[in-house]
Amino acid sequence: MNDDDIAYEISPELAVLLTRANEVLARIEPWLPPAPPRIDWQTNLACRWRRGPAMGWLQPIGQLNCPPWNALKGIDEQKKAVERNLRQFVAGLPANHILLTGSRGCGKSSLIKALLPRLAKKGLRMIEVDKDDLVHLPDIVAGIAEQPYRFVVFTDDLSFEPGEAAYKPLKAALDGSLAGLAPNVLICATSNRRHLMPEFMAENLETKYQGNEVHPGESTEEKVSLSDRFGLWLSFYPFDQDQYLAIAESWVAELGGTWTAPARLEALQWATQRGGRSGRVARQFAADWTGRQGLKR
Repeated sequence: MNDDDIAYEISPELAVLLTRANEVLARIEPWLPPAPPRIDWQTNLACRWRRGPAMGWLQPIGQLNCPPWNALKGIDEQKKAVERNLRQFVAGLPANHILLTGSRGCGKSSLIKALLPRLAKKGLRMIEVDKDDLVHLPDIVAGIAEQPYRFVVFTDDLSFEPGEAAYKPLKAALDGSLAGLAPNVLICATSNRRHLMPEFMAENLETKYQGNEVHPGESTEEKVSLSDRFGLWLSFYPFDQDQYLAIAESWVAELGGTWTAPARLEALQWATQRGGRSGRVARQFAADWTGRQGLKR
């Protein structure tokens, strides 16, 4: 007698249990989240991390919002530094994590996004992660570690409030965790705050003086320790009038318009009404000006 000749009998109790289990599964199945889509990184240049009730997944970004490289004016030194660092990264050479800080609307996130199509053929891919989802960074990295592409994990407008512990997973991933990041992953973040966390006047009272040396207090050291883990740290500053006008002119040309003396005057008025000169303000003016001129044709 072999194994095929052995008959197995299911008891009535077990049969009832199996039937009930199937009924329960049939009721639960419609409520279960769909299986995460399989990402074809050859055709998808970027994804965003979506958080679900039980688990997260990568969602492909169909319509990319990547500004033209040549339209980014007034930040030439920052462009050179970031592009050089990412070219090292996609070439498999040592490269640093990137932190871009400074004035709002001056091109921090635009610079990172503009490099995606510029380096896509060399294997660069991008994953956008919200600040609150950085706790899932180990899961994100684990899912792409074996891919033959080089991934930038991009977090825009990164900042943390007092008592918020969400910065700790990022701090550990950058430099501190025993596991570390996969070699094909690099983190890029932008922030309006230099040290990513609010700074208070009372913290200056913690400063100690030993001889001629100044030693910041523990609160300050904790805040600096996060931003200090980014190897490439670049600052962005408000534009002067000439820089602002050059950016506005480049965007008008990019959008198919014509730069004229009235356009220059209205660009200055637009900046005055908006209360500042920045690349974002210049782009918004260019869209308005080019659109209005198009309606007149």
